Amino acid sequence: MAIKAILFDKDGTLIDFEATWRAIAENMAMKAADGDRTEADRLLAVAGYDAENRCFKADSVFAAGTNAELIQLWYPEADVEERHALVASYDLFTAEEGATHAVALDGVKEALAALHESGIKLGVATNDSTLGAEKTLLALGIAQMFAAAYGYDAVANPKPAPDALHAFADMNGLRPSEVAMVGDNRHDLEMARAAGAGLAVGVLSGTGSRKTLGSLADVILGSVADLPAYMQENP
Repeated sequence: MAIKAILFDKDGTLIDFEATWRAIAENMAMKAADGDRTEADRLLAVAGYDAENRCFKADSVFAAGTNAELIQLWYPEADVEERHALVASYDLFTAEEGATHAVALDGVKEALAALHESGIKLGVATNDSTLGAEKTLLALGIAQMFAAAYGYDAVANPKPAPDALHAFADMNGLRPSEVAMVGDNRHDLEMARAAGAGLAVGVLSGTGSRKTLGSLADVILGSVADLPAYMQENP
């Protein structure tokens, strides 16, 4: 069945993960550690930062998880009310900072424009907040090309659950098999499989690799910039 819509992950797929998030993650960890450098380094490590290689690990909490998961990891002794307040605070902070510092990956804007002009419906499914997704799309000047953006807080169950893809398909009057999912982490492709997506596309522009994505992807591309050509060659 022909692909009529594409759902994209955000971080590492549309935007440069390291360029956008490394400094933000550092600030978040220092705040959580009350300025203690050693504790901040520990928090970054448990969230998935590989200090030796100076990058975030594929499928780690920071690379693929939600702020709710990060709060649970960094504030294990907080009660339910405290966690809710912390999640709300972190969602607002990351939405503002993520949009302010967002760096689009090379060729992504042009690729999205080509796909949009071809009539394919575009959407975003991210484990960032919905506000964060919307602010980033606006900051990059590409929001008008997207029919919808789903953060972890827009659906009952975030990635890797199928909820966002099913919601996107329903909104556009499509079957899940008419929707492609594109992402740089296993969560993205696990959602594609769980939802019955027509195509699961792994991209190497973020924290994932051929090794981490290979067992779940129908195809692995260098980045979203390669997607229009692939779609033309595989209608």
